Amino acid sequence: MQMAFTLAYHIILVPLGVALPLLTVVMEGIGLRRNDPVALRLARRWSVVMAVQFAVGAVTGTILSFEFGILWPRMMGRFGDVFGIGFGIEGWAFFLEAIFIGIYLYGWKRLPPKVHYRLGWVLPPAGVLGAFGVIIANSWMNTPAGFQLGPDGRPINVDVMGAIFTPALGYEFWHLIVALYMTAGFMVASVYAVGWLRGRRDRYHRLGFTVPFTMGAVLAPVQWVIGDIATRAVFEGQPAKFAAMEITWKTQSHNPEWVGGVMRGDGSVVLGLPIPSLDSLLAGFSPSTVVKGLTSFNPSDRPSVVDANFVHLAFDVMVGLGSIAILLTLWYALAWIRYRDLPRSNWFFRGAALAGVGSYIAIEAGWITTEVGRQPWIVYNLMRVTDAVNPVDPVYIWIMFGTLLVVYAVIAFFFVSLLLRLSPRWRMDDEGRPGEIDLAPEEAAPYGPRPA
Repeated sequence: MQMAFTLAYHIILVPLGVALPLLTVVMEGIGLRRNDPVALRLARRWSVVMAVQFAVGAVTGTILSFEFGILWPRMMGRFGDVFGIGFGIEGWAFFLEAIFIGIYLYGWKRLPPKVHYRLGWVLPPAGVLGAFGVIIANSWMNTPAGFQLGPDGRPINVDVMGAIFTPALGYEFWHLIVALYMTAGFMVASVYAVGWLRGRRDRYHRLGFTVPFTMGAVLAPVQWVIGDIATRAVFEGQPAKFAAMEITWKTQSHNPEWVGGVMRGDGSVVLGLPIPSLDSLLAGFSPSTVVKGLTSFNPSDRPSVVDANFVHLAFDVMVGLGSIAILLTLWYALAWIRYRDLPRSNWFFRGAALAGVGSYIAIEAGWITTEVGRQPWIVYNLMRVTDAVNPVDPVYIWIMFGTLLVVYAVIAFFFVSLLLRLSPRWRMDDEGRPGEIDLAPEEAAPYGPRPA
């Protein structure tokens, strides 16, 4: 429970941590190329948000890294030498990003504009590299490779490249990266969609909405294709997880695709809509494709019925929200083709305002699908969760969990408070000095150096 909570909390910070640097640098490039003070103002303000959330993410990420050793010492002790390289890559990327975020934030009006802009381009690949390191570890847990087991059950003959480039790495990495950029695009755009609905229909809100929403809209159909490829890869490489995702009880061809639904203990499904043969068709491009059911696996080696229902619900939520994002994208594209302008309906902007939160829910649902779907294994087919957990008295774990809840609540309070303090300051700045960008971003932030 503690690990699930900290992962769910930390993933909230990851989309902006990875993707906001690209949006910020792109917006700065627009400002420099067009000599556009509005674009530069947006970029400078986004850089403040980027720095604040990076600081918070550094705290939660550090706690998370310690938890691997504290909560799962048996897994780390046995397999840490094999998949630990992913955490090393993530750590190296973190320090690189930390250095250049500081330079970028405090380099406004202190560095030549083109130098500052070029330095900013270090941040997007650094963020992607950090995500790549995390996915190395996670994909290895799903499809362990790059080693042999010795007589004592410990890994020998470790192949570093094999441990990095596991069968699941490709689709997991691209599925996550596209999800992060899509989520960040919709989340940033949602802020300006709310302003648009409140009547602030100036160039500041138009540009602040259009650039990030366009990124999210372009990536939404791409994510649909990658998600389809990823699901088919799970069907081939992790059949028990796939059976849980599709609440398939018995092995069969012409397997239906359940929209919604709850599986009972006897394998029957209620409260759902079955689409005949669609699951088999999607999995193997033929209605006669045989899909393994949960009963094909030893009960101790597959997700329980409760886990399967949880995984299926999360999977349906992820796919459903992704489908809604594509519909919103089509609305946006049709309006642009027809009017060369944003959609004119407030209902579109209401949907866009909700798209940011919806994208975050989809990411959380995706992590639930991949992690709960692997149960009861922490390392697929090699180590169970019960064999990896710290054998310490549960009382100490609950004390640590309670402490963690308090710490994370305090972090969330200060994080939200900082962001809420920035917004009115920026609005007052706009009302007092329209069109000017004299203030460096750190002067509007509740931290950092002040001018003499």
